[in-house]
Amino acid sequence: MNRVDKIEFTVTVEVNPTEDPDKVKVAVYKVMGELKLEAVEDDGKRLVGKAEGIEALSSFHDLLGKERIRDAARKVLFKGIRGNTITFYLNKQVAYVGHVSFSQPVGESPLGPIQVEIRCEDPQELINWLAPKTA
Repeated sequence: MNRVDKIEFTVTVEVNPTEDPDKVKVAVYKVMGELKLEAVEDDGKRLVGKAEGIEALSSFHDLLGKERIRDAARKVLFKGIRGNTITFYLNKQVAYVGHVSFSQPVGESPLGPIQVEIRCEDPQELINWLAPKTA
């Protein structure tokens, strides 16, 4: 795991006017673990959280195993690689109930998705740890 030691990840999620920001935070915490989320005011209201180190991804890693969706997760994660960055999106409502459902950046999740961006030296090695092949 030496080439994935330098991991940084950012979670960004829109908070719609009809949503309770605390419930949006809960959705993020349930899938990504307890990371510090800060409100960012720009064109709308967003929550942004940043973390470093592989241990910061352990909640997500464990959830992928518990949900038995590692093979599906591998496909999504590999498709999301651009250089040293992996980008993927999670359904906010499904996250709120503690499950993982990958979604598209727009249109698929009515309240908008949770965007996760992970930067590391070796994205493939990180994916092999996050979602090892099951077959």
